[in-house]
Amino acid sequence: MAVQDTFYISHGSPTLSIDESIPARKFLQSWKQNVYPNKPNSILIISGHWETSVPTVNAISGPHDTIYDFYGFPKSMYQLKYPAPGSPHLAGRVKDLLTSSGFPRVDVDAKRGLDHGAWVPLMFMYPEADIPVCQLSIQTDRDATYHYNMGRALAPLKDEGVLVVGSGSATHNLRALREIRGGGGGGSIVPWALEFDTWLKDALLEGRYEDVNQYEEKAPYAKMAHPWPDHFYPLHVATGAAGSAAKAKLIHGSWDLGALSYASYQFTSPPTS
Repeated sequence: MAVQDTFYISHGSPTLSIDESIPARKFLQSWKQNVYPNKPNSILIISGHWETSVPTVNAISGPHDTIYDFYGFPKSMYQLKYPAPGSPHLAGRVKDLLTSSGFPRVDVDAKRGLDHGAWVPLMFMYPEADIPVCQLSIQTDRDATYHYNMGRALAPLKDEGVLVVGSGSATHNLRALREIRGGGGGGSIVPWALEFDTWLKDALLEGRYEDVNQYEEKAPYAKMAHPWPDHFYPLHVATGAAGSAAKAKLIHGSWDLGALSYASYQFTSPPTS
């Protein structure tokens, strides 16, 4: 069955995996009931935690390894597993679509498992871990339009029942979060984060995807919200895969420490005639 939607999920802190007080956790747990009841054939997830020099897709035969790419957290977090099967077939389709759309080199990694930007949200969205998953990397030395065009190249996957999910954070300034935590703050949302988050919501809901591609020039406090673009580029892949005519919907909004936005979005493409 064809898929009309793509998604951008703000996965926030790794403690989402164990902290039941984080509102985004309940949102993700309600995924199949309240957000997307259809079961996709497979999932392509783009996480802000896999950076490579060229687009790279993992092609795992059998269950994925769970990558614990975080340090100094409670022991229980390192015991969690998400052994979803890989999909060498989907990996091959990703490579073919990207190369045929002008991406000169696309690598395939036959060993890499799922990092926490992938397995933490998927663990709640699809806890059975029975849907084949591939992960695609980002290139932080390229711009947002490059990643939007990557998504455009992958749009045909939707007709093959593939759910495209970008996983990052709507705001992601770790230094600011450390300063807020160290100062005992976090009760109210800091102005720069709220202004950027509001601008992003308005731009997406109004269909101004080109403005979002040009966010560094268009958005207020862009460099404060994203000093490094790793957690934002998965959004551009998701909007590119949805297409310029897609309708955006805010499906979750919450905050942590006054500066970490968990805003998450659904992009629905119009039905093809």
